[in-house]
Amino acid sequence: MDKKRVLVIDDSATVRQELSQILESIGFEVLQAQDGVAGLEAIHRHPDLGLVLCDVNMPRMTGIEMLSKLQSELPQHTFPVLMLTSEGQPALIQEAKRLGAKGWLVKPFNPDHLAAVAKKFAGLPG
Repeated sequence: MDKKRVLVIDDSATVRQELSQILESIGFEVLQAQDGVAGLEAIHRHPDLGLVLCDVNMPRMTGIEMLSKLQSELPQHTFPVLMLTSEGQPALIQEAKRLGAKGWLVKPFNPDHLAAVAKKFAGLPG
């Protein structure tokens, strides 16, 4: 069986590396992007993604802006998008959900919880 491909979008190289290690350890192939612009480009290059994990606060294009562009440019995408942030503001969460985000993970995250959530949303056995 082919590995499911996950895209991690975060402006922190440390966070991208940490997420990649966790996701690779449970069998995902991980792609990385440093902001919403690069993330959207990666999505266009790899429309077969199984999951996208996207930070909210990033330079050039925020995660919310990326979700909005994703909805207008690829409204039929089938992969779930989970937002990562250090903020838990209800209005921000509602906006992300309105734009198609399927979940919200607050940093710092528990690696076991992240692994379980990633498997669940990518449709992999627990």
